[in-house]
Amino acid sequence: MASNPRNGRPYRRLVAAQKAKGFPCARCGGYINPALDPRSPWSFTLDHIVPLSRGGSLLDPANARSMHRRCNSARGNRTATTAPLRASRRW
Repeated sequence: MASNPRNGRPYRRLVAAQKAKGFPCARCGGYINPALDPRSPWSFTLDHIVPLSRGGSLLDPANARSMHRRCNSARGNRTATTAPLRASRRW
């Protein structure tokens, strides 16, 4: 049975390095608190610029950026041009 590559040491190193940089969320620009519980919607997650399902590299640092869990889930596997932010008010 194949193991999950996201449980491996190289992936955990990439996540730790990106988290240590302290960059804001790539989608909303908000501060990401590194001390939050990982299950919180405002906690840190590693986002891949080119989604893995579209051929992006799992371990390439150039394909990684910081994002809130909530923002990353809302983006899904779309590229940046197809995942606009929601409108500020209802139309």
